[in-house]
Amino acid sequence: MWDYFKKKQAKKSELVRKVKEDKAKLRERKQEFKALPEAARKAAIDHDKQLQHEQKQQRKMELKALNRKDRRAMKKKAKRYKKIKNRPRRFTGWSIVAVIVVLLFVQFGPIASGLIDALTGKHITAVTDSPEGIAAREYGGKVAEEIANEGIVLLKNEDKQLPLNDKKVNVFGLAALELRYGGGGSGAGDTSRAVNLFKGLENAGIAYNTELHDLYQEVGAEAGVGAKASTGIVQVVKGMLGMNSSDEPKIDYLTDEAIKQAKAYSENALIVIASESTEASDATAEQLKLTENKRALIEKVANSFKNVTIVVNAGNALELGFVEEYESIKSVLWIGTPGPYGANALGNILAGNVNPSGRITDTYVYDNSTSPASVNFGDYKYDNLKYSFLNYQEGIYVGYRFYETYFLNDEAGYKDTVLYPYGHGLSYTDFEWKVLNQTLSEEKIELQVEVKNVGDRAGKDVVQVYYSAPYIAGGTEKSAIELATYAKTSQLEAGESEVLTLSFAAEEMASYDMNVEEAYVLDPGTYSIKVARNVHDIVASYDLELAQKKVYKEDKDTKTAYENRFDLAKGEITYLSRNDWKKTYPSDENISHEAPEYVLDAFSKKKEASTMEMPTIGADNGLKLEDLKGLAFDDPKWATFLDQLTMDEMIDYVANGAYRTMAIDRLGVPKTLLMDGPAGFSYFFKQIEAASYPSEIVIAATWNNDLAYRMGEAVGKEARAYGIQGWYAPGMNIHRTAQGGRNFEYFSEDPVLSGKMAASMINGAEDQGIIAFMKHFALNDQETNARSGNLIWANEQAIRELYLKPFEITVKESSPLGAMSSFSIIGTKWAGANSVLLNDILRKEWGFEGFVSSDAVFGFMKAPDAVVAGNDLMLDIMTPSKNVKLLKEAYKKDPSGIANGVRTSVHHVLYTILQTYLFKS
Repeated sequence: MWDYFKKKQAKKSELVRKVKEDKAKLRERKQEFKALPEAARKAAIDHDKQLQHEQKQQRKMELKALNRKDRRAMKKKAKRYKKIKNRPRRFTGWSIVAVIVVLLFVQFGPIASGLIDALTGKHITAVTDSPEGIAAREYGGKVAEEIANEGIVLLKNEDKQLPLNDKKVNVFGLAALELRYGGGGSGAGDTSRAVNLFKGLENAGIAYNTELHDLYQEVGAEAGVGAKASTGIVQVVKGMLGMNSSDEPKIDYLTDEAIKQAKAYSENALIVIASESTEASDATAEQLKLTENKRALIEKVANSFKNVTIVVNAGNALELGFVEEYESIKSVLWIGTPGPYGANALGNILAGNVNPSGRITDTYVYDNSTSPASVNFGDYKYDNLKYSFLNYQEGIYVGYRFYETYFLNDEAGYKDTVLYPYGHGLSYTDFEWKVLNQTLSEEKIELQVEVKNVGDRAGKDVVQVYYSAPYIAGGTEKSAIELATYAKTSQLEAGESEVLTLSFAAEEMASYDMNVEEAYVLDPGTYSIKVARNVHDIVASYDLELAQKKVYKEDKDTKTAYENRFDLAKGEITYLSRNDWKKTYPSDENISHEAPEYVLDAFSKKKEASTMEMPTIGADNGLKLEDLKGLAFDDPKWATFLDQLTMDEMIDYVANGAYRTMAIDRLGVPKTLLMDGPAGFSYFFKQIEAASYPSEIVIAATWNNDLAYRMGEAVGKEARAYGIQGWYAPGMNIHRTAQGGRNFEYFSEDPVLSGKMAASMINGAEDQGIIAFMKHFALNDQETNARSGNLIWANEQAIRELYLKPFEITVKESSPLGAMSSFSIIGTKWAGANSVLLNDILRKEWGFEGFVSSDAVFGFMKAPDAVVAGNDLMLDIMTPSKNVKLLKEAYKKDPSGIANGVRTSVHHVLYTILQTYLFKS
């Protein structure tokens, strides 16, 4: 072993000496250039460049002459040389870091202290290397691959090109060597053990053109031998600086000789098209289109090969119209951001070992700018207020709700606009459906659908059920069609069948009437219940006639009355209406950048002191937290326990809520560990070892609630093994546009699919006794300006039917223990200081009984505002001491308000902790 390390060090030392010698020669040559006259200097530089080019070509020829083993050894050596040559001077780098840290402590003590704690992971106490942890991680890996198998979507398959008959393929595209396994930020996962695309092909029994692979390495691609893991903060910073996005190189490298060699190898060509996604930055419209270099690559390959497969490796809906422009592009596979074992799944699908059964969760159009929501997306700043703003002028017409309604009686226009409808996906086999029974009443809709595999391969199928509600011109806005429910079959062998039962309450077809009833309403008329393969491919339709208007005035479970709660968020804007598309279509030309007086007043208004009674503080009642096990939240014994807390204890507890809750040893309150993220456990500032999963968009594309449950369960098992009690997931915001920077870590453009997937995932996690935080509550649908304060203007109907609906479904179908408020300022109230959102809607109307954490704290997010509005913990990474100070200052001005606020917050958190595995077997 020691000899091995000595040899390795000797080789490295040799390369270091070579680098030093070459750099010394380069410095000498530069000095020679300086001594020359200008014309001679230019000639000398040009001569050197030509010489370098000739030497490079000579090295390429020499490499080609070597056998494969020696060629790889030489390439490895060249790569090590380049790495040493380009590496930063570490001593100098760390000296600069040390100076910066010292300056931060001098200038901004509390911030620097928080930053050091965050960077070092001071409070991250997860233990991942135990036998239980390793076993849980292995189980998670198996679930992750199953999700990838079912989440990949076959978008196109002309002439049944796939699965490949000839198990040989040419792989094109730089992205093939740099697969995007997930997005960046808190939604990223551990990809240190990721399977690269070429290994995935090999594992599935598919051979690839190694000469072509080597060619891509020569033009600067990574070898792909396992993904390089990086922390969330690194990914976010790179994204904000535009460093994540990589284009294809110019195709000069694809010479006639290279194409000739590849054609001789196989007529099958695979082109990987990728796009980056990361927290804190959104995609531009141009990033979702083909670049000039990508277009040139596709054209060259498509014009050279008979059978071309496009692999779409992206978490955002790219513009894919080019797949219709070339006869040779016979198949398209969407893999999304498929997690560390996505390459295995892709290989197995190409080989036919797995039959694709995924369905897309967004509408794919030829031009993303045809979405009305895209008109008001991006950077809008007030001239007279420090915040930004965003107008949701499209109202309810997001995604398929717009396209299916706008083109309701214009099939030709629809086909010219929509490439792949929402819910689309193909299979290698054929299925026949037969509706055996349908029960349609004013209370419940139930259908029994027999699905039979009439093809020659085993596979799974998805049955989607939609409804169309009657629209009254000038009345409540309604989409022409909406998803009601769905179900997926088990694996059906050829000739095998299965009966699926799909049901939903008739009340779920009600629209929110914000103008008259301030309640959910079923208008009289015909309700069409549609059994469909996707939103635009209807297999069977059944009508329910409603003779009279039906008004739902209160929540059926909590009995809380409905009313307009977001009138102040409506703003002074015109919302899109199907009653007059032309007059109401969104425009950013006439948007005012002057905040109205009532908005300015809302931000300048001084808060009034509370009139509540001062609670008891610091009593000696002899109770420990475990004494409250099994008691209801409102049991009188809770008051006796909470009376024991001091103000300092309560303030410290709510202000120090980043990735943890604090221990209060004297009262038997244990500390807890709360961790990111939607693709498996991760920490924003430091790598931890944990199972990594496909992004949520791929999980949703399975349309398999059982798989979502199993992922939550797998994460829960890891949590128990690692000593983690809380999971900042799932992300549940809507894909309002294709450009959303975090679309990869949210499920869909549709709230029903989003809510049901999230509920299943949370059920799996919380069955293991951990807290799952549904996030980001709410209207957190773009990243631009989110962290500096973005005022969202939207109407009540859109807020309730689209943006709150996933959370409402989740609360009612899974009873989550946690929620995370968003950065968004809804109207004039930050979500974390919005009592209407957190108390009136979440707790009273829906019946939520857990606790609410803020998202990562930025300047406009103040703890005193949060605790009096129902936000219980501050996820304050950098400045917890600042929020402690703010709470203490606020306590002096409003003692009963702040005391009752922090007391209620601590009550919410402690009640929730008692529901975890720390107190329940």
